[in-house]
Parts: sequence; C-alpha cells; structure tokens
Amino acid sequence: MSSSWNSVGLEVLYQVLGWVAFLAWSFSFYPQVLLNYKRKSVVGLNFDFLVLNLTKHSSYLIYNTALFFSPFIQRQYHDKYGDKEMIPVAANDVAFSLHAVALTAFTIFQVFIYERGTQKVSKVCISISATVWTAAIVCLIIAWSKSDWLWLIDVFNSIQVGMTAIKYIPQAIMNFRRKSTIGWSIGNILLDLIGGVLNFGQMGVQSIDQHTLVNFYGNIGKTLLSLEVVFFDVIFIIQHYVLYPVKRDENGNTIISERVAPLIRPSDKSDEDNV
Repeated sequence: MSSSWNSVGLEVLYQVLGWVAFLAWSFSFYPQVLLNYKRKSVVGLNFDFLVLNLTKHSSYLIYNTALFFSPFIQRQYHDKYGDKEMIPVAANDVAFSLHAVALTAFTIFQVFIYERGTQKVSKVCISISATVWTAAIVCLIIAWSKSDWLWLIDVFNSIQVGMTAIKYIPQAIMNFRRKSTIGWSIGNILLDLIGGVLNFGQMGVQSIDQHTLVNFYGNIGKTLLSLEVVFFDVIFIIQHYVLYPVKRDENGNTIISERVAPLIRPSDKSDEDNV
C-alpha cells in the first residue's frame, strides 16, 4: 500500500512551506545577479564559490529529478525504507534545482563579461570539481552494471551535501582577508536563510503527519542542506553587519578600505555597493 497524508491540513502546510522556501531560495539568486549588473563588476564575489555551487546544484538536480520522476527508483526507495514511506522529494525541490542551475550558470556568465580584477578560480577548486565529477562517472558505471539507481542518486545527494559544506568557505575566507563583504550580496544570504529554515520546517511537518523520522534520514541530503545553509548564512550575516559593516561618506558612497583596494581597479571604486 502506497503512503499518503493523514492530515489534509498538514499536507497543505507542507506544500505552502515548500513553495515559500522555493520562492525564497529562488529569489536569493537575484540580489547577487542584480548587484553584479549594477556595478558591472564581480569583484568581491568568490569564483571558487560559483564553481562549487554549480557542482552542488547540478548534483542536487540529478537527485531530485530522478527520485521524483522515476517509478523504478521510487520502487527501490520503498523497498529500502518501506511502502508506507512517502518519497522525500516534492515538486518544489525539482523546480528549485532547475532554477538554481540556470541562475548559477548565468552568474558565471557574468564573470566573463564584467570587471573581475585579479580574481580567478583556484587550482584547489578545479581539482575538487574534477575529482568529484570523475568519481560520479565511476559510480554511474558501477550503478549501471547493477541497476542500483537509488544508490547512484544517493551518491549525487552526498555530493551536493559535501559541496554545500565547502562551497561557502572560500567566500567566507575572502571576506575575512578583505575585511569587507563588498561585492557579496547580503540579500542573497537573508533569503537563503529563510529558505533553509522553511525547508527544515517542511520536513518536520511531514514527520509529524507520518509519525516517523524516516524522511529526515531517508533524504539526509535535504536535512543536512538546511542545517548547513543556516550555519553559513549566520556567519555571513555576522560578517556583514557586525565584523565588516559597510562604511559610507557624507554623500552615501561606499568607502573602500585599503584591504579591498588591491582587488579593484581605480575605475570601480565609485561604483561599489551592496544589495
């Protein structure tokens, strides 16, 4: 017997939380895109973050679409966790992943057309990305021979969790070294935080309805994703508002410190701002 909701009210709340989280996370990409467009510069936005973020969202897209659309993989999921357990991927998860890959790719496109100063992708980031995708191809070959597709998408789920754990680190370190968050949109972080909290709440609602915690460890990627997002967003909020607040002159223009200046050409200084 397939699983179903016990409470219509909780089902509605689950859908509402999911789609609001989807909107918050989806809109979280736009402040950075608009900031880049306004400044005609990506100085202050760490390129390692973008590359790792693309790997993360691509992996999450593979996991979500495969589990949501494939009856075969869903059958393997029920064989592992029980027929009464609900599939832990909702339509909003798929929609978010598609949107995230598209917007991350567009932000990377902005890197090529706008001022980027002396910034570049690090060799460490390139090595990590190459290793991850090589490992994914190897896992694909193994899964193909065994038809163990649930295991394969769990691998991609693990990849997105790992990428989420490390993707913010280069940006946080860059902010620390520059003693500034100029070029890194705080609007992105605030919306990201809202999405993470609501995403975790959505899973909680499902657990309450089903009287089980299976959806937390059955989709450990979604669980860890929410926790990691909240953790790093709090760090960035502290950096932006407490440690390195933006300083402005009497005309409202941002004051660029000497620590920030080496990454920025003289023509950029008057245009620096945060969204």
